[in-house]
Amino acid sequence: MNDNELRQNVIDELDFEPSLDAANIGVAAERGVVTLTGHVASYFQKMSAERAAWRVKGVKAIAQEIEVRLPGDRQLADDEIARRAVNILAWDESVPTDAVKVRVASGWVTLSGSVPWNYQRTAAEYQVRKLSGVAGVINNIELVPQVSAVDVRQRIVSALKRNAEVEADRIRIDVRDNGLVKVEGVVDDWDERQAVERAVWSAPGVHRVEDHLRIM
Repeated sequence: MNDNELRQNVIDELDFEPSLDAANIGVAAERGVVTLTGHVASYFQKMSAERAAWRVKGVKAIAQEIEVRLPGDRQLADDEIARRAVNILAWDESVPTDAVKVRVASGWVTLSGSVPWNYQRTAAEYQVRKLSGVAGVINNIELVPQVSAVDVRQRIVSALKRNAEVEADRIRIDVRDNGLVKVEGVVDDWDERQAVERAVWSAPGVHRVEDHLRIM
């Protein structure tokens, strides 16, 4: 696939994404690296554009340069955004009660605190992304390790072997006692890479992941 074909495929995928108004998004492609420019009306749409681009076969990296330009009627004061963020987190059963703290400055929401599982950390960010008036989200929520490094590695390796999307023999896992997991090896495409990441993050005690996987 040449650069022009990849660029057009990304444009078509952006237009196909129902949660996104892609009219003001520009796309450039060079050797598998896709650059997204322009502007959208919400942070949620910005993330939707990035996810849509990753779905396109042949995309190896993305330079995300889309701006969030909030319409005048959707601009909210920071205290109102903070109040809405606290409320939406309280309603989400996957986020532990009072585990996440919220700070808002110029529309940017910073999440802090600690949770035991990565899906809880991800859920908190996902909920806040959807709020009107949010210009961006910084997720500083920490994960608290609860099991030994040996146990974590065994659970990850077993999960990779069970996953039909993953060639487990091509993946190397290194787990440190501080909850850091280093992942190395090769995968066929972005979907397989995401499948590996999901398997790693699903193990309890994983605090941080260094992804060195290469797409062949």
